Amino acid sequence: MPINILMPALSPTMEKGNLTKWLKKEGDEVKSGDVIAEIETDKATMEFEAVDEGTMGKILVPEGTQDVAINQPIAILLMEGEKPGATAAPAAPPKAAAPVAAPAAPKAAPATPVAPSAAAPKPAPAAAPAASTDGTGARTFASPLARRLAKEAGIDVARVQGSGPRGRVVKSDIDAARSGKAPMAAASTGTSIAKPAAPPSMTDAQVMKLFDDDEYTVVPHDNVRKIIARRLVEAKTTIPHFYLTIDTEIDALLALRTQLNSSAPQKDGKPAWRISVNDLIIKALALALMRVPDANVTWTEAGMLHHKRADVGVAVSITGGLITPVVRHADNKRISEISNEMKDLAARARVRKLAPQEYQGGTSAVSNLGMFGIKDFAAVINPPHATILAVGAGIETPVVRDGKVEIRTIMTCTLSTDHRAVDGALGAQLISAFKDFIEKPAGMLA
Repeated sequence: MPINILMPALSPTMEKGNLTKWLKKEGDEVKSGDVIAEIETDKATMEFEAVDEGTMGKILVPEGTQDVAINQPIAILLMEGEKPGATAAPAAPPKAAAPVAAPAAPKAAPATPVAPSAAAPKPAPAAAPAASTDGTGARTFASPLARRLAKEAGIDVARVQGSGPRGRVVKSDIDAARSGKAPMAAASTGTSIAKPAAPPSMTDAQVMKLFDDDEYTVVPHDNVRKIIARRLVEAKTTIPHFYLTIDTEIDALLALRTQLNSSAPQKDGKPAWRISVNDLIIKALALALMRVPDANVTWTEAGMLHHKRADVGVAVSITGGLITPVVRHADNKRISEISNEMKDLAARARVRKLAPQEYQGGTSAVSNLGMFGIKDFAAVINPPHATILAVGAGIETPVVRDGKVEIRTIMTCTLSTDHRAVDGALGAQLISAFKDFIEKPAGMLA
């Protein structure tokens, strides 16, 4: 019997992907483990390997197609003896549509979600989502699965912000609320209080009307830009940022870098490593996190995750966006290892060839704009991190020491901190430890 090849979920957060390229064509033999397609996820272009063996019977989704939902049939694999064209993949079942007409407000709105078995004045259509109220008469619609999961987790579904059609609460919303990744509305007191209306946002059409047609061109957002936009909004609206800025002298660090590079052995006619200032910054932050372990944490609603190692993400600019590959165990790696690993990660990041495990997770991150001449800036925290270090350029600056003016190379760094996890004093300890490693870099070699 023919087998449907489905759009795979190549990362935990993937909901849609772009089918970039087919590497097998109709009629080709397919063996288990063969790479049959390239698929662009939210952060990388990944190879899709076949699980079953057979013959590529029909390609249902042509290469270049964008926003293909996971588990959607994209091709048909024929078994031995089956002929092409004899079978088509069954159409994906249509999704239940949200009700078009807004239901009338109930006469008496309960303060807790209505159980599915509760009697209602009129039976709801089978496909319509169940509704709850938030104690003010406002209706909350949720899928039966979302309602059951919310009940099991002790979550008031009326306090969950829905992401489904017409604000419907779906399973992913309950999962996010349970893990603490989604904001929860305050519990209702049962008293109807008028809320100030949010300022209306302009539609795309309204924005475009502000400009003449010949003033602009429209470049559609790709998956990377969409994910960046969503995560930045999530970070700035759900994480209470605060910032700590410090100046560091890096003359000793620059001298150490020169010594390390000059001592690099030759390999195939080239130095075995070429260490950058950024490599030393990664190492210094990793060691600082281990020196101040209470700052090496991740906030969750259930409790604080205290990490036993320092995995440092590093912001890398790619075409159309940004990605943060992670240097695992950076506290235990030699600086030369960090340097070579970062070169490999950055090179593959720019062509979108990173695997999800290479850019997800981590305990903190570094964003360095010093190479662009930026003196100082504040970076946005990358969830689930609790901190991110923004690094500026090293600038020769007059410094007064013992009544004398000396020239020192000063690098300004700003630590952005999630105030839920790392308060002011703790953040100050972390950035002070970082400064200590930067200004006494021999300590990183111990």
